[in-house]
Amino acid sequence: MSERVDVELHRADVAELLAELADRPTEEVSIHRDALGRVLAHDVVAPGPLPRFRNSQMDGFAVRAADVASAAPGAPVTLPVAGDVAAAPGEPAPLEPGTAVRIMTGAPVPDGADAVIPVEDTDHVTFNGAGDTPATKVEVARRRAAGEFVREPGSDVAAGDVVLRAGTVLAPHHVAAAAACGIARLTVLVPVSVAVVSTGSELVPPDGEPGPGQIWDANGPALSAAVRAAGGRVGLRLTVPDDPETVRVGLERAAALCDLVLTTGGVSQGAYEVVKDALPEVTFRSVAMQPGGPQGFGRIAGTPVLAFPGNPVSAQVSFVVFLRDVLRRAGGLPPVERVRAVLDDAVVSPAGKRQLLRGRWVHDAGAQPRVAVVGGPGSHLVASMAAADVLIDVPAAATTLEPGAEVAAWPL
Repeated sequence: MSERVDVELHRADVAELLAELADRPTEEVSIHRDALGRVLAHDVVAPGPLPRFRNSQMDGFAVRAADVASAAPGAPVTLPVAGDVAAAPGEPAPLEPGTAVRIMTGAPVPDGADAVIPVEDTDHVTFNGAGDTPATKVEVARRRAAGEFVREPGSDVAAGDVVLRAGTVLAPHHVAAAAACGIARLTVLVPVSVAVVSTGSELVPPDGEPGPGQIWDANGPALSAAVRAAGGRVGLRLTVPDDPETVRVGLERAAALCDLVLTTGGVSQGAYEVVKDALPEVTFRSVAMQPGGPQGFGRIAGTPVLAFPGNPVSAQVSFVVFLRDVLRRAGGLPPVERVRAVLDDAVVSPAGKRQLLRGRWVHDAGAQPRVAVVGGPGSHLVASMAAADVLIDVPAAATTLEPGAEVAAWPL
């Protein structure tokens, strides 16, 4: 392995290798099945006005405002009720002067009517449901001006208005806006397809039964989840044994199927570092960080490959530091910004290495966020990683930091 390099240099090299991932293709998806969580590729423009027609904002009575201009509490205006208008297909008959029609929320307002009197401003107080007796007259106890409680066409969205902006991560309320405008399909970015490859003959899946010397594979599920959380897609999930030829075959298959190959394990300086043996064309180096020092990057069959260490915490920290923001940017998502925070605890750190400690936000903090260390620095301590919601970034030049010292924090 070559001499130790700075974290930011390795970040820059990885970003340069993966720059091609930013040029994403697009695809159309249905709002009924596949839109949720996807990133819009283009602005979505309303094909027509919303509402499409004049409709009532309230349950009540559609009237001509001039006919109830004198209405007041204690001096109501009485109008004959000419009919009912439900929120249903069809076009109501025009409203004759000096009359009212009972109308429901969302129902089309008849021509001639220019205001709606809420039912609570009449002697009806409420409508009793579908089975009640149609009204023959109504006493209006409060006047309403022309336009009150009438939704005009295009008052929400005009034809040609931008309803959703490119880059929007589609949530249920965005889907609702598209559906209300009659838009059933949306053009979204195709997420980066990542092959997640765990290496190690000792690995068994979490639902398997380990034999002597075997462990459950934490990296495969964890990194697959991390890829999805960063806006990527897991195109292939593999576990391969400690045999260089088998590893090579698996990685070539992954490279043919996916935009990026991500491996864990087999990159350090032991006797069975199969990823290093299988990928002589890839650069392996020691990065001045803890955990996560052994790293590899390069290409296999033209496809970018990143090789992370096999310790579970090292793999997760490596993802946050080197890959998370690259995937997010490629998928149209903003990066997760580092935050300046102050330490709650004293920290001791090895000289010459950036230490990324597991930590948690202190929620009773004042003006500046505070972070507290969770667990020890070991790269095998997955429980402390599970308890953390932040990585505390201790500079390589620091060997001790006192409580109150300012640090950078990487939100998890």
